[in-house]
Amino acid sequence: MSKRLAAAALLFLATGIHAPAPARADGLTRPVQLALWNPAQIFNEDYGIHGVRLNLLYGVNQEIHGLDVGLVNHVRGEFKGYQWGLVGIVNGKFHGVQDNVINLVDRDFYGIQTGLYQEAGAFQGFQFGFVNVTESMTGFQLGLFNMTDRLEGLQIGILNIARNKETLPILPIVNWSF
Repeated sequence: MSKRLAAAALLFLATGIHAPAPARADGLTRPVQLALWNPAQIFNEDYGIHGVRLNLLYGVNQEIHGLDVGLVNHVRGEFKGYQWGLVGIVNGKFHGVQDNVINLVDRDFYGIQTGLYQEAGAFQGFQFGFVNVTESMTGFQLGLFNMTDRLEGLQIGILNIARNKETLPILPIVNWSF
């Protein structure tokens, strides 16, 4: 009986027959996604997930609002929430916490990024890892190697590069620009 109840609950969540999350303008959102390897996932990559996505190997969706967990987590658009796994790829804006071994965000990032390698466009927040790279940084980078084109904040690491600084753009241990 409990197996049937669990299966019914999963079907209920997967079909979206419940109080909906704030939907995308085109209405293509679901609360739960399970992906083995894209395209072997419950909903195709055009859907946004407002809830939880579990990527056993590799999952792709248009947007994620919520929890994103897996080996390779790929979001083609906006991300809001918490992402955890081996590799996190976001081709749009990111709001929240990205905690993967490798973090890649093409556009604006607001929040915290932790891992071995981080890369983002315009960044506001805190980066913590071995290698931290941004186009612009407003906040704090802590790592072995920190690099940004424009720094408005603090870098602490073995080697710190802030290309916008006219004097001493490359410094060991600490670099800053306010």
